[in-house]
Formats: sequence, C-alpha cells, structure tokens
Amino acid sequence: MSDLRGALQIDQKDLFSANNKHKELSMETSRENTKFEIGPEIVKHLNATRKWSRFLAILGFIVLGLLTILGIITGTFLSVFSIGQSGMGIPESIMIMLFAVAVILFFFPGLFLYKFSKYTDQAVKTSEKRFFLKAFINMRLYFMSIGILIITIIAAYLAILIISGSSVTFLK
Repeated sequence: MSDLRGALQIDQKDLFSANNKHKELSMETSRENTKFEIGPEIVKHLNATRKWSRFLAILGFIVLGLLTILGIITGTFLSVFSIGQSGMGIPESIMIMLFAVAVILFFFPGLFLYKFSKYTDQAVKTSEKRFFLKAFINMRLYFMSIGILIITIIAAYLAILIISGSSVTFLK
C-alpha cells in the first residue's frame, strides 16, 4: 500500500511538473506566434513608402523655402509701402513673425518624414533592426507633430471665431 502511495505521489509530482512545462511551452509558442518577419512583399511596400515619403519631404522643404522667400518679400513690401496709419491692417512685424513661425512649425514634420525615408532606405538595404527602429521612431514623430499642428490650428481658428464673434456683438 505504501508503495502504491509513493507511486501516486511521484506520478502527481511528475504530472505537476509536466503541466508546468506544458504551460511554459505554450507561452513560448504563443510569444513566437506574435513575432513577425519582414518578408520580400513587406520590404517592397516599405521601399515604395520610402520613395513617396522622400518625395513629399523634399516637396515640403521646397514649399517652406518658397514660403520663406514670400515672407521676406511681403515684409519688405509692407515696410516700404507702409502708409503710416497705426489703425489700418496688420503691422509688418507681425506678418513677418507669422511667416517665420509657420516655416519653423512646418519644418519639423518635413524633417521627421525625411529621416523616416532615410532610415527606411538604410533598413531595406542592410536589414538591420536599428535602422527599422529609427525609421519608425521618426514616422511616429512625424504623425505626432502633424497631429499637434492640426489641433493647434483648429484651436486657433476656434479662438479667432469666438473673438471675432464677440467683438461683432459689441459693435452693435
């Protein structure tokens, strides 16, 4: 009888350890199932995305350069042809500052998009994880900065609408 109990205890211990090993194996296989490989089709799509993001980043830099030139021309034009009346229109210094702020704010998303393109190119060519990581960090920064800009612009529009609406009611 004692031999039978000893055999049962051993079997229970073996079952317990086997059950734990099975749980560990299933956890490892579930972790392995969540990993993914970057196959040739994904690389093809990343390469196409890289090309378009580089094109859009360079186009953005060109637009920012034109906006800078336009700001300088506008500031010069407003200061040369200023009529001297303080109550008329927007002062030229504020107009120049608005152009400068717009150029600075829109420079960073273009920079992040260009860096995404650059690191994606290096990642596709070398298949190194660090380049993929840098590329996706810059893509996250790009979308985050665009989101912040959009929220800021919407808030500014709403503030302008509220201020102009309240000023119109005081005029009546």
